[in-house]
Amino acid sequence: MALHILTICYLIASVTFILGLKMLSHPESARRGNLVAAAGMTIGIFGTIFLFEQEVAGRPAHLNNTVLIFVALTIGAILGFISAKKIKMTAMPEMVSLFNGMGGACAMLISIIEFNHYLHTAIRPVGNLIFLTEELTTVSIIAIVAGLVIGSISFAGSIVAWGKLRGIVGDTTFKGQRNLNMFFLLVLAAAVVTFIIKTPVTSDELSGVSFPVGAVAQSSWAITSFHIYLFYGILALSLLYGVLFVLPIGGADMPVVISLLNSFTGVAAACAGFMYNNQAMLTGGILVGAAGTLLTILMCKAMNRSLLNVIVGSWGGTAAAAGATSNEQGAIKEISLSDASMVMSYATKVLIVPGYGLAVAQAQHICHELEKILEEKGVEVKYAIHPVAGRMPGHMNVLLAEADVSYEKLLEMEDANDEFKTTDVVLVLGANDVVNPAAKNDPESPIYGMPILEVQQAKTVIVNKRSMKPGYAGIENDLFFQPKTAMLFGDAKKVLQNLCAEIKAG
Repeated sequence: MALHILTICYLIASVTFILGLKMLSHPESARRGNLVAAAGMTIGIFGTIFLFEQEVAGRPAHLNNTVLIFVALTIGAILGFISAKKIKMTAMPEMVSLFNGMGGACAMLISIIEFNHYLHTAIRPVGNLIFLTEELTTVSIIAIVAGLVIGSISFAGSIVAWGKLRGIVGDTTFKGQRNLNMFFLLVLAAAVVTFIIKTPVTSDELSGVSFPVGAVAQSSWAITSFHIYLFYGILALSLLYGVLFVLPIGGADMPVVISLLNSFTGVAAACAGFMYNNQAMLTGGILVGAAGTLLTILMCKAMNRSLLNVIVGSWGGTAAAAGATSNEQGAIKEISLSDASMVMSYATKVLIVPGYGLAVAQAQHICHELEKILEEKGVEVKYAIHPVAGRMPGHMNVLLAEADVSYEKLLEMEDANDEFKTTDVVLVLGANDVVNPAAKNDPESPIYGMPILEVQQAKTVIVNKRSMKPGYAGIENDLFFQPKTAMLFGDAKKVLQNLCAEIKAG
């Protein structure tokens, strides 16, 4: 009876995951979707704790380590709650990457525990042979090793990504790095294939060696110390590759990398669900893996780059690339705060383009204040959002939502590009490569072909930056040198505060 109720719990959890994911597709329902999926997860967790049972020595047995489970749940819940409450919206990409790494670590540990479970229940070794009392099928081996490899890569890669976003790990590149990464990937693939093919050793492969009869059952499956060493060698190689895979990737590509690692974690969780015949884990993992993969593809499309190009090569930002354009640029034109406030006050329509600089300055609230001040003067204000602006998927949407900016004011790239032609003023706040016209006009540019926010179509463009330093693509921005563009240098928060004061006084 309990198992039937548990199956219903897993079914409810699976349905809530699907509904939650659907609701996450729109900002207005995203919060409810998160709560719905969390409720389903809670049902699945407590259903497993109280209703799960399996046969042990011919008798049904429930979980016997509930104290440890509840201790772990309590510690995790407290740490998660405190972290989520204290985290600043500007640091949200770091938390997403860290939490994703924890998911990968869980999948990795599940594979290790499941492999060791076979060893723990084995008959006493005979020479180099460890005879198993539980059938170890090829399908089980594939699920275990897939969860191990994918979970380990996701864990190690996410931790490096977290360090990069936090500023404690730099972009590290060296000569022959791509070749080294490919070498480790090939070695890892070869080790995985060998492990799957050679595990376990069957009686047909033992040249007449008789299998002992254990106290529980007679075994026709065995492994050797070679398999154990190979298993942990695969673990080490996966962790190493996870580090090397993310290490050279620059900040501009971080949204794609986070999305890709998220899909890895989902696939690893699905493998764990397959191992335990757990429908909720399987459904949740498949949903996360599929959604993460689709998001990765869409973001690569938004950057006009292939996933392979993101993984094995970055835009680089070499001196040669930067110098190739800087020699042909003209002089920039600066604008004062008073002139900027006047231009915006007398505009009919203003579009604000948020970028990573807005997040760094934590200026989302004062930006919303500027919006309200302009609207009081009869100015129509909207926000143009580029899909890869910031350091994680949807970074700008989350940032502005935290400042209570209305969802209806957030325009996706295609809609924003249609409105620029009728816009009086575009205010670019800390965005760089996503508004660079070279992506459309210069075939020699490393970002050529990348869809951009075509802010140059507006009547006036005001760009707020701290300096003329290039973006992560490492090239000059043609927009800064156009006649209708004016530069407003300074920290985004300070500049917006002064703009609000000037407009109010005007």
